[in-house]
Amino acid sequence: MTAPRKATIGDVARHAGVSKGTVSLAYSGKRPVSEETRQRIFDAAEELQWTASHRARALATSRTGAIGLVVARDPEVLATDAFFSKFISGCERVLAEHDMGLMLHAVTSSEAERLVYERLAAGRADGVILLDVQVEDPRFELVQRLGLPAVVLSAEEPTGGETAGLPTVYSDDSPAVTELVGRMAQAGHTRIAHVAGPDHYIHGRIRREAFAAAMREQGLDGSLVVEGDFTAASGRDATAQLLDRADPPTAILYANDMMAISGLSLAHSRGLRVPEDLSISGYDDSELSAHLSPALTTVSTGAVQRGQIAVTTLLAEIAGEQPRHVLADHTTVVPRGSIAAPPGTPTRTAP
Repeated sequence: MTAPRKATIGDVARHAGVSKGTVSLAYSGKRPVSEETRQRIFDAAEELQWTASHRARALATSRTGAIGLVVARDPEVLATDAFFSKFISGCERVLAEHDMGLMLHAVTSSEAERLVYERLAAGRADGVILLDVQVEDPRFELVQRLGLPAVVLSAEEPTGGETAGLPTVYSDDSPAVTELVGRMAQAGHTRIAHVAGPDHYIHGRIRREAFAAAMREQGLDGSLVVEGDFTAASGRDATAQLLDRADPPTAILYANDMMAISGLSLAHSRGLRVPEDLSISGYDDSELSAHLSPALTTVSTGAVQRGQIAVTTLLAEIAGEQPRHVLADHTTVVPRGSIAAPPGTPTRTAP
């Protein structure tokens, strides 16, 4: 027999004719709520047999009602990379339910980044989300020393204490890269290149390693790799470097859409047709990628969902619930029109 569904804060809000944020305010006392509205909410909660959860009570007594997000990258990337806007949107959806806000900081040096975390720990935020995880990331020790609750967003499942015991929301980037290489090889490409992200980022390294492994599986040489930095300028420069070779690749797999889009533009400027002369693929499924000519084959990372999961996990950490690592299983290849057979090459069957 199915157990009756427990009432939620949303049920209380609808029953009382108010928003979920107002329900949170009535219980937290952070901002004034009229006595009439407060009583209506309490009456609705009693009638529905709803009580504020441990997490809600803990969040109600948090110091700031805000979480921090510090991005240590070139401002161009923050402004143009599709992942960030979608991820922030997902964060805000959950934060709004708890009447909380997001404090975004963009920094350009490790020293500036450290100072921001110190300010956040000094009462400006209740916790932080750690993006762009690096190999042996120094932020893990920093936030723990500062006593600042944190959740890590990574491109691989942490093993052996890699994230120093911090709760981690992770994806698995390897299968998507493997599929893209397989699609290119199946179309007949043998000279496939990779414009990678910086190797000191975990997700840049994972995608590069996945490319090399997938090329080996196809019996192809995976050494044709040029490192970019996720900006359009680096994508253009890397593409020029590859196309200037005596034996240029007939297909290029880029580590993000921004580099792929600039590579597409450079190819067009040189009179190359995509995909007839050059096949390309991106990563992150930016809004623009579907409206290019041709539309860009890319990878959707479920950035909105990852933002929601990251905030939910962080709120649990703030509330003392000791959350576990969580797999954000939303990474999928989005086939479009930018991959085809190279000129004069018969379709080959992947092993």
